[in-house]
Amino acid sequence: MHLAGVPLEPLVYGGGQEHGLRAGTENVALAVALGTAAELAAKDLASGGHDRIRALRDHLHHQLTTALPGRVHLNGPDTARLPNTLNISIDGIAGHELLDATTAIAASTGSACHSGDHQPSPVLTAMGLPAERGLGALRLSLGRWSTAEQIDQAAHHIVAAAS
Repeated sequence: MHLAGVPLEPLVYGGGQEHGLRAGTENVALAVALGTAAELAAKDLASGGHDRIRALRDHLHHQLTTALPGRVHLNGPDTARLPNTLNISIDGIAGHELLDATTAIAASTGSACHSGDHQPSPVLTAMGLPAERGLGALRLSLGRWSTAEQIDQAAHHIVAAAS
């Protein structure tokens, strides 16, 4: 099939009712779920949920830098970044070693597509960070249900594992 001069090949053959581009019946439950997720996201955005998460992220960062003076380094810009993600390196410990030392938190040492790989993140390397700092990277992600108490507990466990 050609649309505006671009040849398209269907992923699943059939679907004459869709001009041969899509076979099967639309997933109504998935469409409704996507609409509900969009409504929830819009309400959360309108109510300032991102500001609450940003404040929690910054509180976690502050707790870590206070408890481990001079050892915690932010990987990335200080301002223009996602409100729910804190990517840091802690001098003296590799990220995977820190996570091995505490099972009380769920975190990652790199992007999700590189989990389990003890190599410096290609992104952090491209940003010019030395390999040691890239290997020390710890990515902490907060969610809409994260609480201040959970942030305090996470900071406590990270500091204990890094000490």
